[in-house]
Amino acid sequence: MARFPRVLRGYFTSEVDALLLRIEAALGRTDAPVPPITADELRATKLSVVVRGYDPHAVDGALLEYARELEHRERGGGEPYTETVAGQVPWLVRWIEQAQFSTTRLRPGYRERDVDELLDRVTAGLLGQAPPVHADDIRKCVFGSAFLGAGYNEVEVDRFLDELAAALDHLRQAGSAPG
Repeated sequence: MARFPRVLRGYFTSEVDALLLRIEAALGRTDAPVPPITADELRATKLSVVVRGYDPHAVDGALLEYARELEHRERGGGEPYTETVAGQVPWLVRWIEQAQFSTTRLRPGYRERDVDELLDRVTAGLLGQAPPVHADDIRKCVFGSAFLGAGYNEVEVDRFLDELAAALDHLRQAGSAPG
């Protein structure tokens, strides 16, 4: 079973472990007496955030791969990405909406408003409510610095945006991204 790094604010470890056990059962990798899970159920799962939990970015990345694998299995071994990519947009929107970053006060951080506005634009673009934001737009974005007030941790935001840009690239290559 996968192990994830712990962070100050992360997913409740026992919830993630229980979810992974159900996934492993659905994939036939364990004989544990737990109910299996479908790809749709996995995408609809919302995990609790606690102090000293699993890193949400690492868990979300693993769950995305598990969802792909479950869909592949549910289709009887057909092309794993055909239907999956289109189904990733709602999951990606939820992932963006649930993103949380720690704040910093003693060192510079990104202005929270700037980061939140970008993520809102990406979400609106994915939902077709605004022009799409492309991966290159995310890679080129520059945020204002919050020197005296609270700001988002720059390392966490940068890591999240790298993953988001990769996900948007994947959607675009598969031809299912809006715009």
